[in-house]
Amino acid sequence: MAVEHSGTGDPARSMALLWRSADREGRTGLSVDRIVTAAIEIADGDGLANLSMRRVAERLGVGAMSLYTYVPGKGELLDLMIDQVLGETERPEPAPEWRARLEQVARANLALYRRHPWLLQIGTSRPPMGPNLIAKYDYELGALEGAGLSDVDMDTALTSVLAYVSGAAQTAVEFAQAPDRSGMTDDQWWAVQAPLLEKVFDPERFPVAARVGAAAGEAYGLVDADHAFEFGLRRLLDGIEAYLRRG
Repeated sequence: MAVEHSGTGDPARSMALLWRSADREGRTGLSVDRIVTAAIEIADGDGLANLSMRRVAERLGVGAMSLYTYVPGKGELLDLMIDQVLGETERPEPAPEWRARLEQVARANLALYRRHPWLLQIGTSRPPMGPNLIAKYDYELGALEGAGLSDVDMDTALTSVLAYVSGAAQTAVEFAQAPDRSGMTDDQWWAVQAPLLEKVFDPERFPVAARVGAAAGEAYGLVDADHAFEFGLRRLLDGIEAYLRRG
């Protein structure tokens, strides 16, 4: 669940900062870019919950109040952080066919979430309209250019794929972080849970869960996030392809 939201800062200040209309470096060496980079490093290393203007100031070796000359608050800072990391999204040479291009987009976004898991904790229903976000949107729409969709359907199809990737990334990140949170590997966790579950689980009461759970466990253990991602992505693209065939 998102614990922060983009678009909560002053709109005019955020827009000016996103497009760097008045960026400068002060006498202390501070600049918007340095502040944003430090904030991203904190979020990457310690999580979004540990990000604050004070923590950013400590990392830069300056007083907290000096940051506000450049970035007025955490709302604007989050917008800047989002736009900056969106600029990292891989943009390979587009494949010749729309489906392969959309797969490229999906995998690039999954990789971005894995590099910056804190992105999954920010609600972006009101996204920061910065240069990197708009460039990313333009590039990703290009995956569907010429596929036969209307402009509205191009936007909707891309939104659907990105929403799917966000959900899949949430699962992948949670399972990747579970060993550090619990202090146990998946095998160790299951070794503790299995004998406890056997005492209460009745396979006759839950026959489908018993059968499918056993088959999935034998195939890949608790969860194979990569397998689930690839399976779901193929089915989603199958649906778009079927929609195109229907005209």
